[in-house]
Amino acid sequence: MDLATIIGLLSGAGLIISAIVMGGSAAIFFNVPGILIVIGGTFATAFIKFTLADVLNSIKVGMKAFLVKMEPPEEIIQTMIGYAKMAKKEGLISLDQENPSDPFMAKALRYLSDGYDEHLIEDMLNKDIRLTISRHTTGQNVFKGMGDSAPAFGMIGTLIGLVQMLSSMDDPASIGPSMAVALLTTLYGALVANFVCLPLADKLALRSQQEQQTKSIIREAAVGINQALSPMVLEESLKIYLAPTVRDKKDKKSSDAKEPVKEAA
Repeated sequence: MDLATIIGLLSGAGLIISAIVMGGSAAIFFNVPGILIVIGGTFATAFIKFTLADVLNSIKVGMKAFLVKMEPPEEIIQTMIGYAKMAKKEGLISLDQENPSDPFMAKALRYLSDGYDEHLIEDMLNKDIRLTISRHTTGQNVFKGMGDSAPAFGMIGTLIGLVQMLSSMDDPASIGPSMAVALLTTLYGALVANFVCLPLADKLALRSQQEQQTKSIIREAAVGINQALSPMVLEESLKIYLAPTVRDKKDKKSSDAKEPVKEAA
């Protein structure tokens, strides 16, 4: 589970609810017609812009922002280097016994153990990466579209409320409460857009970038294993995917491990 997303949602919701409660009754901020206009209108626009399958799949993709915690690239590299050492020692067929939790990694190992040509392995893994990015991009676009539509429907709800308020100007006592209800839909639209949809779209873009990096590491490692590259050479070629600080830290650990122990005088 991604802790940062959970912390952001809970802290944001807590701050908003605290501000509402400290300012008076929270009941006045609940308006069913306003919620129906904003939520219903936002989803209606999403169904107009995208297919039903795209909208439903975007919800599944959106869950990745909450439930999926990506493995650090350095751990992926070490895992693939372990498979490279195994293949060098026992042959590619030995990889058939491995069952990693990552479906993409499992697919790469299956291609290697089945003896696929390196160009075919690279082409098939590249195709998988492209299709994954395409699905993620559609999910991002759905949430961005909903984030754009929510404030507009909030304004539509406000205009509807203003029309209803102006139609009852003969009762001055009802103007204030009616105006407050009219403004609530603008609040709902702003919250749905800026607190849910747009942040989720940005988090999905980050997740897509991280997943692309992870799959690129696995693809390059699989091709290197198929070419029978030395695990040390393969590790050096994969380090390019690491941030400079992480790379320097790993190099320092490696140099410390290789440094001979000085004999006591």
